Amino acid sequence: MRITELRSRMAEYFSDSDTYARDIVHAELGGKTVNQALESDMEIGQIWRAIVAHNPEMPERLR
Repeated sequence: MRITELRSRMAEYFSDSDTYARDIVHAELGGKTVNQALESDMEIGQIWRAIVAHNPEMPERLR
């Protein structure tokens, strides 16, 4: 997965994906936000799996 695909999936699900990426801290990412995880060179697939785990109501087509 590429960063553009991660951002695209987030935009499809979250009404304000920029705010989500900036403000929501994920235990699954070691207490980091999506943006912080990206800045720390965390694997993009791992970040997406953390977003999905944090949002279990996400439709299957986006998982």
